[in-house]
Amino acid sequence: MLDKDKKVTGINRRSALKLAGGAAIAGLGVRAFPAPATAQGAPLRVGVMLPFTGTYGAIGKTIDNAFKQYVAEHGDKLGGRTLEFVQVDDQAEPAKGPDNMNKLVSRDNVDVVIGTVHSGVQMAMNKIARETGKLMIIPNAGANIATRAQCAPNIFRTSFSNWQPSYPLGKVLMDAGHKSAIILTWKYAAGEEHANAFKEGYTKLGGKIDAEFYVPFPEVEFQSYLTQIAEKKPSAVFTFIAGGGAVKLVKDYAAAGLKKSIPLYGSGFLTDGTLQAQGEAAEGLQTTLHYADDLDNPAEKAFRANYKKRYNADPDVYAVQGYDAAALLDVGLKAVKGDVNAKENLYKAMASAKLDSPRGPMTFSASHNPVQNIYLREVRKGKNVKIGIAAEALADPGTGCKMV
Repeated sequence: MLDKDKKVTGINRRSALKLAGGAAIAGLGVRAFPAPATAQGAPLRVGVMLPFTGTYGAIGKTIDNAFKQYVAEHGDKLGGRTLEFVQVDDQAEPAKGPDNMNKLVSRDNVDVVIGTVHSGVQMAMNKIARETGKLMIIPNAGANIATRAQCAPNIFRTSFSNWQPSYPLGKVLMDAGHKSAIILTWKYAAGEEHANAFKEGYTKLGGKIDAEFYVPFPEVEFQSYLTQIAEKKPSAVFTFIAGGGAVKLVKDYAAAGLKKSIPLYGSGFLTDGTLQAQGEAAEGLQTTLHYADDLDNPAEKAFRANYKKRYNADPDVYAVQGYDAAALLDVGLKAVKGDVNAKENLYKAMASAKLDSPRGPMTFSASHNPVQNIYLREVRKGKNVKIGIAAEALADPGTGCKMV
């Protein structure tokens, strides 16, 4: 709720000029000392904790670009507040997560934290966000627990849970007649959760898992695993590999001659943000994700055109997630006239937000995770083309979340 000393934190510049004079201010119940730091005239301090170097560096930069694109499109303000960014390169290193997050929250005193990409780093961020009550919006990391057992009123996600993209892929494989599969994924939290989600959706329909190969993260030497796949001859392969690793895997898979005989499927991160580098080797790959390159809606068309104009590059799912992080924050701030300390009403507005996202309609579950379509896509001429909807308005079950 609002503190009695912060009743006019939502006024804009024009209104403030009209309130000149002690009598007018006194009439609003404000004490006769400088306005609090949360006043509308003060910049909102936004902590951006993302990887800007290393394996996920390109992803972090894309998220940051799109967040700032939304801000620019809305007069360089969110909820009437100008922004001041405090940026941290977390380098996708979980060991550095606690120190980096503590610096943003305690030393830099940011009003909101946007981050991150790596699920291992996210766990440290979640812990500190829960302990301090600092508002945090997750623009990528899909660690299930973040909006399950570690959910909190101040934690929101604009991306996905690791369960969401991969669970529907089980039905996709079964519908295509693939009754046995091998799993190939990185061995870390995200890889294991994607693999488990696929297994859940696949085995419940009768699919058989022939083998599971877990590659140490971020290793990109896949040849020994591909040799075993060739020997075992499953009907298909499921994978969760992203970024530079996905480029290497797709090229190696095609070079090994497996692409034509054993179809490779994956959650959409296999081909999002990687198609240009993968080239011809990616053609025909099918993936499931909450975004595609050819969605036919006005929000997507405008977003794609503006991103291309600003950054001379085509946006991908990471850009959409960063863009929607800014959109969600904007919804909340508008509801409280820019007063980030009006937490009850801020979180209520964010939780009930209905975003007209480039990905399509998006709402939020009781655990603050997106409720969204999961599309079946196929790589055609260097684009992730939508060929169907694998699951409509899919909500993560939010298992263990006490808000549910």
